[in-house]
Amino acid sequence: MKRLVPLLAAAGLIATALPWAASSQASAAQTPEYLRQKPTWQRCSPDKPEVVECATLKVPLDYQHPEGRMLDLAISRMKSGDPAKRRGVLLVNPGGPGAGGLYRTIRTDREMPKDVRDHYDLIGFDPRGVGESSPVTCGLNRDERGIGGAYRPETFASDVAWARGIADKCREKSGDVLPYITTRNTARDIDVIRAALGERTISYLGYSYGTYLGAVYSQMFPQRTDRFVLDSGIDPQRVWRGMIQVWGTGAEPAFERWTRWAAERSDYYGLGATPQAVADTFWALVARADREPFLYNGQMITGDVIREEPSLYFSPHEASVAIKGLKAGADQAPKPPSGTNDPAGKAPRGTARAGGPTVGQPESGTASDGVPDDNAMAVYWSVVCGDTDSWPRDPGQYARDAAQDKVKHPLYGDFASNIKPCAFWQRPLEAETPMKTRAAVLTVQNEWDPQTPLTSGQGLHGALRGSRMVTALGAEGHGAYLATPTACANIPVNAYLTMGRLPAQDVSCQNPPPSTEPGQGHGG
Repeated sequence: MKRLVPLLAAAGLIATALPWAASSQASAAQTPEYLRQKPTWQRCSPDKPEVVECATLKVPLDYQHPEGRMLDLAISRMKSGDPAKRRGVLLVNPGGPGAGGLYRTIRTDREMPKDVRDHYDLIGFDPRGVGESSPVTCGLNRDERGIGGAYRPETFASDVAWARGIADKCREKSGDVLPYITTRNTARDIDVIRAALGERTISYLGYSYGTYLGAVYSQMFPQRTDRFVLDSGIDPQRVWRGMIQVWGTGAEPAFERWTRWAAERSDYYGLGATPQAVADTFWALVARADREPFLYNGQMITGDVIREEPSLYFSPHEASVAIKGLKAGADQAPKPPSGTNDPAGKAPRGTARAGGPTVGQPESGTASDGVPDDNAMAVYWSVVCGDTDSWPRDPGQYARDAAQDKVKHPLYGDFASNIKPCAFWQRPLEAETPMKTRAAVLTVQNEWDPQTPLTSGQGLHGALRGSRMVTALGAEGHGAYLATPTACANIPVNAYLTMGRLPAQDVSCQNPPPSTEPGQGHGG
């Protein structure tokens, strides 16, 4: 089937050929109306601090037909506390796709050092289709909100039906809107925010999916890109199937690190005195739970349930506590009633976490009135499926890939490669964004990031010519900058945001070790 890619987008000229890139010499009459609007600021709500102001902008559903339908775009602002130091605006995005960021400014204001904070008005927003920005829905029920389960030949037909059903429901419920809920259109929305604020350029702090959004903006609007910090990177070469598959490949080194860590503390955790013994304990537990699922803390545990959270093994302490508890639960659990030991089960089909700290959940404090329950998942699939035409259309390809990856990456490989609704999604209206333009931005990455593993962050850095990378060695968790007051990434990022100069070369710093010894609290 012929790809539906506009000629200008395919030629990489869309940023300069369309109306929003009009030169500064263009008359006001030639500037689109949506670029001439000014926000009307007011207090967001009684339960938010008075210093947080909110406004609503209008953006085109389809930027190639800006005279048509418009969407609401909810934005917020917290002004600089020192006008004499103010450089401009810093837009903050917490990740996703599908997560709101309207009130992320409150958290950033609390965590950012004052001497850095004073340089910027902080700007938050709910991306198009999310939260208070014309929220979309697919009408998905609770059981349909996930990214797919483990691959098993005997249940693959039902997996295909699930994936096709999600795509069909999204098309029926919001098919006139979802094709336009994409990263490229969200980047265009950011430029509308910049123009509405009267700024020549915009600075940006984006986490996880926000790194890809920021990278796309830097390619579409390079002359508008000021100080960009991209934390916990999405590899542009992996969008989007590859970013799900990287949880399978990236979990393997973390799993091996965990087995070494747990073996060194075998007297406390009792999982094995050698790395191989710890691994054997884990896989024996998986096999046992597949044969005889057991109740643990109110949940039926199968082998697939144990495997479906590969991010757990990026924190050796948490993994050790979890497996120790599950092992004890399996030992103490009564034999399940007849008919409950079907390993395929009716378990939820995984959780969505394609690269955001808040995927599937609104940013803390975001209003939920009027927002559909499946809003996060509807946007997730819109972006993941609509950004790229690289998803296989043959269900058999997913079966073959999942079977192979279950052998190569047994922890999560089959989950990652199993069929997704994108196999049945409408063809994208644009091609994905090529990373060809020099981008003097700062990328930041924890060494042991479970959502965007190190290899993904390195891929983002490599794709953006002119970028520098800060790697926090030994650091666990998703999000490096401002993760803790002592996070080693804070120093180079603060310097960049304050002075605007990238490090002369890539930076590696050593994060303070987390408190993970038996008997101590877990930090970091």
